[in-house]
Amino acid sequence: MICKEKQKYRVLVSAPYFLPFVSRYRNEFEENGVEILTVTPRERLEEDELLRVISDVDGVICGDDRFTEKVLCAAPKLKVISKWGTGIDSIDREVASRLGIRVCNTMNAFTEPVSDSVLGYMLAFARRQPWMTEDMRAGIWEKMPGVTLQECTLGVIGVGNIGKRVIRKAVAFGMKLLGYDILEIPLDFIHDTEMQVVDKNTLLANADFISLHTDLNETSFHLISDREFALMKPSAVIINTSRGPVVDEQALITALATNCIGGAALDVFEIEPLPLESPLRSFKNVMLAPHNSNSSPMAWEKVHINTVKNLIEGLQSDRSSVVWCTDGH
Repeated sequence: MICKEKQKYRVLVSAPYFLPFVSRYRNEFEENGVEILTVTPRERLEEDELLRVISDVDGVICGDDRFTEKVLCAAPKLKVISKWGTGIDSIDREVASRLGIRVCNTMNAFTEPVSDSVLGYMLAFARRQPWMTEDMRAGIWEKMPGVTLQECTLGVIGVGNIGKRVIRKAVAFGMKLLGYDILEIPLDFIHDTEMQVVDKNTLLANADFISLHTDLNETSFHLISDREFALMKPSAVIINTSRGPVVDEQALITALATNCIGGAALDVFEIEPLPLESPLRSFKNVMLAPHNSNSSPMAWEKVHINTVKNLIEGLQSDRSSVVWCTDGH
């Protein structure tokens, strides 16, 4: 009796949030003939870093690594890129499709933690807790004027899964709601939330808080730049938990320096990690976070499981010229 040898696969793991949990899935990897190669990035692997390790791998579990055409063409064995998380804008999907490389993700993975982060930023700016805490620690007893969210208008640019969840949570605070999207927004959602659908200029001119929830693509790169900042209220706060390049960072710095807007809350940046010399670090009216609004043990667990499932299925399938995404349902 001839026993067929089990197929062996070499898989690169570089997703920062998954790396600490690789050992938990050791048995599953071994059962499916997966040999793991780990690389720890500072935030993500750039093109040159991937080119040093990609030539002989069959699969990848990645974060926001830069899978350019050059990288993909240098990986003749690559069958599947299993993205840890949702966003796949750092992967050249057109080239991946042409080469028959599957691209998989977990849709709607971080809707709850990201939407909570947005509400947290709005409450912080409205109620001034971070700034009063800073004063108190410095021995300053000064009452800062605040507002309630009920007095404020929220404008959401990009009314997808996360944008919708932000709006539903803002309903509970009695906020006036404005929404803008290049895609049609479901009528039942508009009716349920009493959100007003407006064009982008109207939203920018009337919102006290502007929250960005767009994918990064050719239509959203530098979606917010000098012209958009000039339309905003001098007291307006912009919140970006989507992708850094959606905001023209230099234009934002200028708007802050000239008091064109009231402040910003940023979880993402054009260059990550944020350079130490970035002027954004010096503004008192800017809240900063290290691309961490997805933080949630429950959400992470769902993504771990689905990312491994996507990887194994992709490795064991026939090569196909299909780029696909899945939420694991």
